[in-house]
Amino acid sequence: MKYPDITLGRVEAVWNKLGGEEGVDRFLRNELSVSEPTRSWLEEDGVIYFSVTSDGTTGEDWIKRLEGNCFRVRNYAKQVLRSPDFKPTNGMTTEVAVLKGMLFEDNDRITKKIRAEADKRKLSKPNAELVCLIREKFTDKEIAAMGLIWIVAMHEPVHDSDGDPRLLSASRGGTGQWLDADDDFRPDN
Repeated sequence: MKYPDITLGRVEAVWNKLGGEEGVDRFLRNELSVSEPTRSWLEEDGVIYFSVTSDGTTGEDWIKRLEGNCFRVRNYAKQVLRSPDFKPTNGMTTEVAVLKGMLFEDNDRITKKIRAEADKRKLSKPNAELVCLIREKFTDKEIAAMGLIWIVAMHEPVHDSDGDPRLLSASRGGTGQWLDADDDFRPDN
């Protein structure tokens, strides 16, 4: 037999993936093709790379845009987006490098050490709007495929209404696709 590991179950699974009998017939007539899915990101040595392009969306408009597309925006994130320190850009393409947590020991996963690693790699500090672009670009399923639960941008902290410095983050979870703002004032940061 040409394919010794073939089973009826595997044949049926392929048959079903092609769309049943009609799909198989279309495939055999070259009317249907099979291609490998493409990802809009690349992972190499614990760093995830991708790019995003800004479009001039203001903080207030990000709130409307994200919530209008079923994303959830936490109150602290709204405060950051409404801050005069949130400065959107237009037409700027950012080459993003996400440093995965696996690159750091548990006790070293703090802002100051992450920033030091980014500096060592000659990565520039992003604009805060980057997280909005990331949240919109990737589904929770894609963030999970990256091996991540959340992505925190190491932008210049933006102060909330209490004056506390915050970093925007995109997170996934059972309760929805979130845009959040994490504190940047811990003593160990």
